[in-house]
Amino acid sequence: MKALDGIKILDFTHVQSGPTCTQLLGWFGADVIKVERPGVGDATRKQLVDKPGSDSLYFTMLNHNKRSLTLNTKTEEGKEVLERLIKECDVMVENFAPGALDRMGFTWERIQELNPRMIMASVKGFGPGPYEDCKVYENVAQCAGGAASTTGFRDGPPLVTGAQIGDSGTGLHLCLGIMTALFQRERSGRGQKVLAPMQDSVLNLCRVKLRDQQRLDAGPLKEYSQFGEGIEFGAATPRAGNDSGGGQPGRILKCKGWETDPDAYTYFITQAAVWKNICDVIDKPEWKEDEDYATPNARLTRLNEIFDTIEAWTMTKDKFEVMDICNPLNIPVGPILSMKELAEEPALRDTGTIVEVDHPERGKYLTVGCPVKLSDSEVDVTRSPLLGEHSAEILAMLGYGESDIQSMREAGAI
Repeated sequence: MKALDGIKILDFTHVQSGPTCTQLLGWFGADVIKVERPGVGDATRKQLVDKPGSDSLYFTMLNHNKRSLTLNTKTEEGKEVLERLIKECDVMVENFAPGALDRMGFTWERIQELNPRMIMASVKGFGPGPYEDCKVYENVAQCAGGAASTTGFRDGPPLVTGAQIGDSGTGLHLCLGIMTALFQRERSGRGQKVLAPMQDSVLNLCRVKLRDQQRLDAGPLKEYSQFGEGIEFGAATPRAGNDSGGGQPGRILKCKGWETDPDAYTYFITQAAVWKNICDVIDKPEWKEDEDYATPNARLTRLNEIFDTIEAWTMTKDKFEVMDICNPLNIPVGPILSMKELAEEPALRDTGTIVEVDHPERGKYLTVGCPVKLSDSEVDVTRSPLLGEHSAEILAMLGYGESDIQSMREAGAI
């Protein structure tokens, strides 16, 4: 039995944020019916294509464990099918432009008439307010949500991160909202609307920077490198380079081979509880009792010197040797792992975090598996659907006969 067996998802999402959400629901066992435009489909099917004649990795890696139904909702036949789907399904997930569903004739009130238990989950760029009608993409969300202004080095421009916190991060938040609404429905018997604005989701992931914004009222942020360098703080949370986001100073340091390997680095945290172990590892035993280094507060003005000394040691070891030496001593370190190294890591294959999938058009490819592991709901990652692959199957489930389906094809409804 899967966690969401019996739950049907009407998936009107495209590109990344919505499909991330519905893919998670599919991994947990829900029946995800992805509705796409006939002959066109999700825009990402043909974006960044690496193998001519096949769906792109962009699409395939976001649409596992789903069934594809092509449907033209501008036709009367298409609208009728949609009405049946709404009556049949538990959740509708959409990331249309604001107002698109209303223009189709499916307002929230109409959806409730058709199915009072329906949960309607929406991704939007912004929540209610002056920008709610604006179109938002990944990097726009990172900027509007506060991530970019706090990412990068102090003397450089704002930066976006390679992690898709705007799109996929919002999809994760939306999935949580849907699961919560399903749980509440068990007690109330009613559906509800779930909204996950991208700006809100990014800001939630940036909460420690909002924390630091308020801490500025009490004085400088002492764990930031610029404090030790004697540089004044401005009115807003600054960019902090590779400083740790917590209370323990940390930085990315070079390891052996950094001159030719762009990923020969480690993250090293000078956690107060293991300071004496750090001193032993870097051959600075005198720092254990020296009043200029012995306490966390004393070290704050000397972080550049301390990390330069630690880096002189890490540069004599490769990043995995640093880990092997430090971990038994409880010193928090972590190698900078490239996508190539992650793709080749056997442990991630064993846990299903990275899986190999066979696709009829492109052959075998690697993709991420479900990042959440449930002990009683094993996840099987199935390939993404071909465009309209399950149209007849889904329509038959809704009660349409073969002649009905053929008529819809001729009318351009599917």
